[in-house]
Amino acid sequence: MTALVASRLIKELATVTTRRFPVAANAAVWEGGMVALSGAGAAAVAVPASANVALKVVGVAQADANNLGGAAGALTVDAKVGTFLMNNSATDPLALGDVGAPVYAVDDNTVSKTGAPAAGAPTQPQAGWLWAIDPSGGVWVRFL
Repeated sequence: MTALVASRLIKELATVTTRRFPVAANAAVWEGGMVALSGAGAAAVAVPASANVALKVVGVAQADANNLGGAAGALTVDAKVGTFLMNNSATDPLALGDVGAPVYAVDDNTVSKTGAPAAGAPTQPQAGWLWAIDPSGGVWVRFL
């Protein structure tokens, strides 16, 4: 292939930005918080993102899904992908030079730079990629 010398029609694979997941028993997922999947296969359920490397972050909740006291799957949550403002970790902060790098979930609204202790493999799940540093001190995270 050769490099472009003129504009071309942009082709996009998908425009779907929201996916629906069953919420775990006794879990509450709050609007604006990162949503993660816990479990495998058909038994996977949505939970608030946390510093648990076994979780898979799938987006940001579009509404509250308070399933406290409910059975697994009694409620669903819509998780949206895109670029969202999250809190920057105070103990493992991201900086401008980290743009484009993976970020890791500390809790359902905070991300960190390394997701790991001083040495070793990450102990937090990857949440997405750093898009930008906000003047407020927060960070813009791209969720896929």
